[in-house]
Amino acid sequence: MCVQEMDWSCGGSGYTGAAGRRSNHACCKTRKVGIHMQIVFMNRLSRISGVEQEIFAQLWIGEEEGVWRLGWKDFAGSLETDEHIWYEGGSWNEMLCVYRHELAVKMGAGYRPLIDGVFHDEENLAQRSREQLQLQYYSEHHGNEAVYEELCAWRRGKASSERKAPYILASNRLLRMLSAYLPRTPEELLQIPGVGEGKASQHGGEWLNITAGVPREHNYPLNWVFEAVDDEEFSSWLFKQKEIKYKKQLERLRLRRILLQGIENGLDMEQLKASSGVSRREVLESVEELEKEGYSVEKLIELELRGVTADEQNRIWTAYELMGDSYLKPALYKAYGENFSPAEGLDLYYERLRLIRIRFRRIQDTGIGMATSF
Repeated sequence: MCVQEMDWSCGGSGYTGAAGRRSNHACCKTRKVGIHMQIVFMNRLSRISGVEQEIFAQLWIGEEEGVWRLGWKDFAGSLETDEHIWYEGGSWNEMLCVYRHELAVKMGAGYRPLIDGVFHDEENLAQRSREQLQLQYYSEHHGNEAVYEELCAWRRGKASSERKAPYILASNRLLRMLSAYLPRTPEELLQIPGVGEGKASQHGGEWLNITAGVPREHNYPLNWVFEAVDDEEFSSWLFKQKEIKYKKQLERLRLRRILLQGIENGLDMEQLKASSGVSRREVLESVEELEKEGYSVEKLIELELRGVTADEQNRIWTAYELMGDSYLKPALYKAYGENFSPAEGLDLYYERLRLIRIRFRRIQDTGIGMATSF
């Protein structure tokens, strides 16, 4: 940003900024050449670098005529050395997602704020949740890779034989903890976060066949982990988890904006796929979420179904009335026949079912009755 005159209009307690003036991090004004911007949030951060040298930064959010700006300034002593504008636009929600993600990156790199609560969400961890996260953190750094690979191979085989998604059987996180803590008995297995009575009875025997015979240097219970975890390294890891979480939130928010603009501009599924950079399936899943949130996606549905006959659409609608709309496969075979196996594959037909299901659910929710005009 250009040279600016700071007018700290709010009093009260706070910190001394680079210009030597005090701020309580809110309701402060920045005057720039030709620009008047209201600073609505400001915080100071610091970290140790090199030989006990503390470096500083300033984080701020400003608003001017409906435009939000989010920025980060680095300082060397009392001099501003660099500034980055993280966001500039009209969406508070998108700005907040950018804020959380970029701040998590900085805090993962060792920056700590003068004022706590900087993520503006629920940050306080219950003791039990903190302990479970410490167990997860330790397992990611001390897992037995050979055991982990064997557990992954078990999951692939099981998923294939039972025709289930692998994550339903066990998450990567759970397999990591099994590989790190190497339970030998059912009682020890139940001390692993994520293993309840149900999973233990279903898969516990197979897991123990893999882990029980592997030498280990620790005992149960796992209370020793909490002493073994370095607090500062654990804090940086927590911020990395936040970074991943907020990045996903930001990607979803931006995808939603692209899709809403595209639908309004009359783009079809293939064009939305190209503009968003995600697959057709991801586009359709996001379109379903938009409908649930109350946005109109009817323009896209009409565009995609324009080549589908009214008879075919009515058969799909009737299938939902008879079979319910929770699962697509029963509706598919009810609408097209038990032996339906088109040469081009089923993906296109499942898309049609999902688009018509959006309409079906909308009509059911409003209680209007069956739609007759396709």
